[in-house]
Amino acid sequence: MQCATKLMKFNLENPLTNFNTIPSLFLLESDHMPTLKATDDVCFREEAICLISQFSCKFHPFISYLAVNYLDRFLSSQPMPQNKKWVLRLIAISCVSLAAKMNRTDFSLADFQGDGGFMFDARTIERMEYLILGALKWRMRSITPFSFISFFIPFLKLKDPALRQAIKARAVEIIFKAQTVTKLLEFKPSIIAASALLFASHELFPLQFPCYHKAISSCLYVHKENLLKCYKWKQKIGKEGEEGSMMDMASGWDTAVNVLDQQFSCSESGNGSAITTAAPGVRRERDEEKENEWLPQQ
Repeated sequence: MQCATKLMKFNLENPLTNFNTIPSLFLLESDHMPTLKATDDVCFREEAICLISQFSCKFHPFISYLAVNYLDRFLSSQPMPQNKKWVLRLIAISCVSLAAKMNRTDFSLADFQGDGGFMFDARTIERMEYLILGALKWRMRSITPFSFISFFIPFLKLKDPALRQAIKARAVEIIFKAQTVTKLLEFKPSIIAASALLFASHELFPLQFPCYHKAISSCLYVHKENLLKCYKWKQKIGKEGEEGSMMDMASGWDTAVNVLDQQFSCSESGNGSAITTAAPGVRRERDEEKENEWLPQQ
């Protein structure tokens, strides 16, 4: 299996090489969605994600993301045995192993088993890999939010390559962070991608945010109500009982976008208007007023 899998060249942003069309991605994305609901599975998931992060820390972040995607889809297929730490560890190792093979990354089992935990031989890991492959119906070229980022960016009509790269980098960072939030698994990958770009645009181009939201929500493939739910999803933050939107969670993360570390403006051709960009995390009162123009009144 290892040799056959390594022959596959996989890219999270372009997963379906034989169906390289946007309609195909939107049509098939539901087949790649997990359906986690049980509380026990959620607890199991949190522990497994910690192990996956530990095992894949030496690899590209995409490997960790893909491994968690495999984990979520696998956990959706069957109940997990409780109080068996060795099973959790074996599943986590196998998910990382499969993700590394799909990304054609060289690795050794020693990369996963050098911390004194449960030790598994190659045959045991391979048997678990086959179990995961069966549960996923061998759909290893996962359709994720990364598959839709490049599709949605043109809706923003940013002609400066530096600005396009900046908003893409921020959206990618948000997608990475959002994967750990179990509640977001109910949304399609395309909706998460669109929401991530909205989060990023609100931080980087706050004055243009209402226009960007209108542009993205006008896409025929986007369910407007689900987009709004994903963007304004409520979660507990800070003190117990205090709620905040996912926007608040996203704005609290450290940004990797260096090109927008300071304020600058650029002129976009077409309408002649100037786009003023605030430093990441900066939110002004008038910006929030503009954001609320498209939000439903309570």
